[in-house]
Amino acid sequence: MTASAKSKSLYDVSDHTKRRNAAEKRFRRYGQGAIMIGLLMLCMLVYTIVSKGTGAFQQTFVTLNVELLESKLDKKGNRDIEDIKKVTTFGYAPLINTAMEAAVSDHGVQSDLKSKEMAKIISKSAPAVMRDLVIADPSLIGQTVELKFLANSWIDGYLKGRVTRDSIANNKNVSSEQLDFVDLMVDAGVIYKGFNLNFILGADASDQRPEDAGIGVAMLGSLAMMVVVLVLALPIGVAASIYLEEFAPKNRITDIIEVNIANLAAVPSIVFGILGLAVFINTMELPQSAPLVGGLVLTLMTLPTIIISTRAALKAVPPSIRSAALGIGASKMQSVFHHVLPLAAPGILTGTIIGLAQALGETAPLLLIGMIGYIASNMPETIAQGFLSPNSAMPAQIYEWAKRADPAFYERAWGGIIILLVFLVTMNTIAVLLRRRFERRW
Repeated sequence: MTASAKSKSLYDVSDHTKRRNAAEKRFRRYGQGAIMIGLLMLCMLVYTIVSKGTGAFQQTFVTLNVELLESKLDKKGNRDIEDIKKVTTFGYAPLINTAMEAAVSDHGVQSDLKSKEMAKIISKSAPAVMRDLVIADPSLIGQTVELKFLANSWIDGYLKGRVTRDSIANNKNVSSEQLDFVDLMVDAGVIYKGFNLNFILGADASDQRPEDAGIGVAMLGSLAMMVVVLVLALPIGVAASIYLEEFAPKNRITDIIEVNIANLAAVPSIVFGILGLAVFINTMELPQSAPLVGGLVLTLMTLPTIIISTRAALKAVPPSIRSAALGIGASKMQSVFHHVLPLAAPGILTGTIIGLAQALGETAPLLLIGMIGYIASNMPETIAQGFLSPNSAMPAQIYEWAKRADPAFYERAWGGIIILLVFLVTMNTIAVLLRRRFERRW
């Protein structure tokens, strides 16, 4: 055998093969690098959200023994609830000042601050909290009750490291003397940090009381909207998908409908907000900022997603299933509803949950129907109020907090993002589990 024949052996790697193998290795490294960059960005996102938002789940509290003087709260002494209600929050504020002085004296804290300056470290919501407590139980009048008040946002920020002594040089809300006083009260155990359940279950608050703001009412608003979306979008979307996929004739009209459904899925969400403002509020005169209107708008936005995913699930069912059903005497409708639809159910549920998760995080449509500007400060008392009374939603509430000036609201915006992400991850996890549980491979 000659030397030229040996050089052409199949076991020899040619230059072209070497270049092709090298290109393949480079492509694999590019893919691995892309995955690493994606994971790095994801880790950075999660770290940023958690580091900035976990503070919202903790709050600074001030524990005081407050004497509920009868001479201040029930001058007639008859415990008439109407007379007690006439006492405004201004009548409760001096009791907090007196309780703060007593706490300072009992713990031997030395401070040059006046009692009013000491009491300013407590949230402005404290008198209202006391008034609600007394109205709910008038028998407390005349007793000394241990009460837990929220510290104001600046004191809370100081103990969390968000507020420093250098940053308050020109701040009228808090002084260095008050911070010195807070340090002494922390050592005495009067001021401490604890879990802030009110952030999860509470309502939004005004700009003057950021420490009292919660996302609970907005969560109910989002829940009401999701109920509306589920009740309307699921049956309408599935019915439209079944008709287009199984019954509709294949002609130019159905082609136009399919193209428009695909186009609607790509329309910016704010366009649906304009549509909702024009139709549901201006024309139908439904209540502004109501979860019902928000749910209707999000239904319009979610329908294309559900229709597309449902049609894909129906297409995934083998034609032999339909043929077998028809072959044993089933009607077209029976073959669809008794055989095709149950087999496509996992895909339909997955698409529906993904559509709901997308709707849950939308903000732009809610901006145009007024759910951004409304401060959700009261819990709905009935189911009807939950749908028809003005309310906000979680993404709208987060947006509202993020644009306010007080840094405490900014912290709550990050905390709201954590809660919203928990909802979204939960919904997507359910979608994956449903698909794995019911999926059949052909």
